[in-house]
Amino acid sequence: MSEWTVHGARPVYSSPWVSLDLVDVEPPGHDRYEHHLIKLAPVAAVVLIDDAHRVLLMWRHRFATGSWSWEIPSGIVEDDETPEAAALREVLEETGYEVTPEQLTPLAYSEPIGGMCDAVHHVYLARGARKIAEPVDTHEADRIEWVALDKIQDMIDARQIVAGVAVTGLLQLLARRP
Repeated sequence: MSEWTVHGARPVYSSPWVSLDLVDVEPPGHDRYEHHLIKLAPVAAVVLIDDAHRVLLMWRHRFATGSWSWEIPSGIVEDDETPEAAALREVLEETGYEVTPEQLTPLAYSEPIGGMCDAVHHVYLARGARKIAEPVDTHEADRIEWVALDKIQDMIDARQIVAGVAVTGLLQLLARRP
């Protein structure tokens, strides 16, 4: 096992959501060079499932890829909150459903772009959510629907669900089915 040596870094750009550094690295047995490092704020996401074995999905457009797909509620973990608190907040803001801390259980943890990014995704499972309001973040989704769990694999295969955090969480849920 060998680790790369980091000799230093210089910031190129920084915001509360993302920063870009050029890092002076030296892989074992190779010359030093500058490698891009993207630092993203951590993300918390929730797969909500009801008693009818349906998951709550949001149909939304992503301008960066110019694509439409179904996603699970998710968002950035703010500086003053835990991933669990962010997950609860995002579900309420994006869908109007309330989840209590007792209903939230860890489902997956991923580092989706480990080679050049330090992003982390915390994905939780929640059962028993209840609708208490309309979504606050009305720009987040064009539609919010309960979809049968049995349809999820086909939707992933058909590229109707493509966001990494959603695919990770939903595949973990499918893998854990009895």
